[in-house]
Amino acid sequence: MNAEIIGVGTELLLGQIVNTDAQYLSQKLSQLGINLFYHTVVGDNMERVKQALSIAVDRVDLIITTGGLGPTMDDLTKEAIAEFLGLKLVAHQPSIDAMEAFFVKRGRTISKNNYKQADFPEGAIILPNSVGTAPGAIVEYNDKIFVILPGPPRELQPMFENHVIPYLESKSDEKIVSKVLKIYGIGESVMEEKIQDILANQSNPTIAPLAGDSELTLRITAKTARNDDPLTLIQPLENRIRERLGDLIYGVDGDTLESVVVNLLTRSSKTLAVAESCTGGLIAQRITSIPGASNVFIEGTITYSNQSKIERLGVTKKTLNDYGAVSYETATEMVKGILHTTGADVGISITGIAGPRGGTPDKPVGLVYIAIADKNGYMKVQEHNLLGERTRVQQTAASIALDSVRRMLLNIN
Repeated sequence: MNAEIIGVGTELLLGQIVNTDAQYLSQKLSQLGINLFYHTVVGDNMERVKQALSIAVDRVDLIITTGGLGPTMDDLTKEAIAEFLGLKLVAHQPSIDAMEAFFVKRGRTISKNNYKQADFPEGAIILPNSVGTAPGAIVEYNDKIFVILPGPPRELQPMFENHVIPYLESKSDEKIVSKVLKIYGIGESVMEEKIQDILANQSNPTIAPLAGDSELTLRITAKTARNDDPLTLIQPLENRIRERLGDLIYGVDGDTLESVVVNLLTRSSKTLAVAESCTGGLIAQRITSIPGASNVFIEGTITYSNQSKIERLGVTKKTLNDYGAVSYETATEMVKGILHTTGADVGISITGIAGPRGGTPDKPVGLVYIAIADKNGYMKVQEHNLLGERTRVQQTAASIALDSVRRMLLNIN
């Protein structure tokens, strides 16, 4: 099956919002084994939407539209599709009932223009909206499929997961499953070199490398008959990759460095505290974004000034005068201080120059010191010279710190 995504909305064309719907749907269609050949964006104009539909039906089997399902006059996606296909718009009473209940629950009065959200091309399969008021729809017309989805991602994504994916899977005799390996601590070219022969000889499963901001992923995708198990194809290939990459693989699928660290701390019944300077609380924010972090995370403190390092962590004036705030020695005293004041099992400290100003020939922008320690005497201090603008330096430093804790907890050198 070949597909095209048509994003409807003048705000997309003007760059007022980012088309994250297209990114999400592209990833999901790939996982389903559906070939996505085109992305189209068109403004809120009836004739131009119909023109986009006319082009799409000549080149793909599946047309997915996003946006234009709201109550206002410029929400015209369903109207355009109905007119293009020569179908009448018909009111769907269950959608009207759900919409009225939605407004009553929130103590609001429904306005007349909202009712247009319950009008659908005749014969459409209605997709309930569990979050908002605009249902979606699927229209089967001759040998083409039109999937009509709302624009807001928080509405589109559960609708696609709960209703569209099962529908599309029912149209195929094949099953496609992917597993993503998450990798940190290696560059893309080095990783490719390590598994070059595996990449060169892939067939089914296939391997798709992807380089992110500070980590890499390998998506392994297998295709089988519907009654077979694709994991029987994925597992042997995954084992071969793990033999080459080893502990550089930190997780799979939805894992993040911070979720892995929280899980490891939980399993080992250990607690964590963090003292940050140049990252400004980023490590603490990433840790606390994980459910269950409250069981293992004691404290995060941002000791940005020299005075706060002295008063909060016990860094000595002599250390700051002799070596400076960005130094091996200061990072060491910071992590000792956070362990002492919080009683945590594991501590992280980080100090550096994120830029764009503040660097010197001896201590350039991007110089970062990261210290990892525990209450049993483990201590490791790293010096890094990181590249990129301020946000990238901060993000990379935080990721290195989290990966270092992961390695410590797993006794990996």
